Amino acid sequence: MTIDGATFARDTPAQVESVWGDGSRSLWAKGEPLMIAKPDGVGGTTIAQQLALAVAGIRPPTLLGYPITPDPERRVLYLALDRPRQAARSMRRMVGEGDRALLEQRLVVHEGELPFDLVAKPERLLAFAQEQNAGTVIIDSLKDLADKLSDEAAGQAINRALQLCVAAGVEVLALHHQRKTQGDNKTPNKLSDVYGSRWLTAGCGSVLMLWGEPGDPIVGLTHLKQPGDEVGPLTLLHDNRAGTTTAQGAVDVVDILGAGATPLSAKDVAQKLFATSDPNRLEVEKAKRKLATAVEEGRAERLDVPDGQAALWGVRIGGTDGYGSTSAGQGTDTPYTPGGGGGPHPRVRGRGAGGGRRAPMSPTLTPLVLPPTAPRTRSAIGRNASAPAGRPRANRQRRDPAMRTARMASTPRTCT
Repeated sequence: MTIDGATFARDTPAQVESVWGDGSRSLWAKGEPLMIAKPDGVGGTTIAQQLALAVAGIRPPTLLGYPITPDPERRVLYLALDRPRQAARSMRRMVGEGDRALLEQRLVVHEGELPFDLVAKPERLLAFAQEQNAGTVIIDSLKDLADKLSDEAAGQAINRALQLCVAAGVEVLALHHQRKTQGDNKTPNKLSDVYGSRWLTAGCGSVLMLWGEPGDPIVGLTHLKQPGDEVGPLTLLHDNRAGTTTAQGAVDVVDILGAGATPLSAKDVAQKLFATSDPNRLEVEKAKRKLATAVEEGRAERLDVPDGQAALWGVRIGGTDGYGSTSAGQGTDTPYTPGGGGGPHPRVRGRGAGGGRRAPMSPTLTPLVLPPTAPRTRSAIGRNASAPAGRPRANRQRRDPAMRTARMASTPRTCT
């Protein structure tokens, strides 16, 4: 299809349109294939089947706290290529006898090998979906489409098959596997950890990685490739009896800001977001992007800080931003100064007269407790020398030239 430049550039929605997601936080964008990479036994089929049933309008249109857009006018084509009997038992947990009519109308399943060679004829996947009046294709899994997924020709053929589908308005989700772990790479966390030709991920708008031990009900989800803002990382809990999955401890940057006693830097936020005391540069940059999005959405505000100081962010609460238990008319407009100063309740400078209530805290979020500043003591020797209380004597002497000089002068020396 050929269109003019104005239609292409200006008539496209500014926000990501999602099959699964909310605004810029999209896990599966319309018109862009989704890949879920994972090892065996961590619930990839469970998640794919929940998505299939939700798109078909058989299950509630939400998963992991993010909305799903149903397509009740067209069917979902589920390609149970990998162990179809086990896949059938998995889906049986999720539906009841009362769902039989909808299952017959809105879901069609192909068991086992495809009736065509997709690598030789990539256009056949779209034709197969259209024969079934399918608006969504779920591939479980890619390893059963070709013998050598690491082969560039196979990767290009599979990518072409997926692109032909989405270009015709047929959404695609594909399950896949990660590379074998290496000695220094125990947890896959980048696109290169996905097995096979680079063309497999290159054509996907979103790539999710599940990780955990086989059969473990608690697994991790990482958003390796995003059509908008990154989602997660998330900790997922599988209910193996009901066939449901929930996100545990999903933390938003605004929750982290609201739990803090003072405005926070991007590094402070990254520490909580990625559960590490020493976030790397990439994690800090990801935290900055999430904070920038929260500012654009009007849920947070970036503070003015002196030159040379790390940027700080705080929660915006209903147009009058605050930290601490300030009430209307009692807030302070004195800017927060890192290291001291400001009013009795350091807060984001708001547009209203008062502070406001603290932002509601996520029930699963552990409040961020900042360590108190250690008291300072002055040394008996040297008016300008100070050190935190409790510092070892030898360390104080190394930092205090006056103390070191006095000790050397008072120590008797013997020449031999």
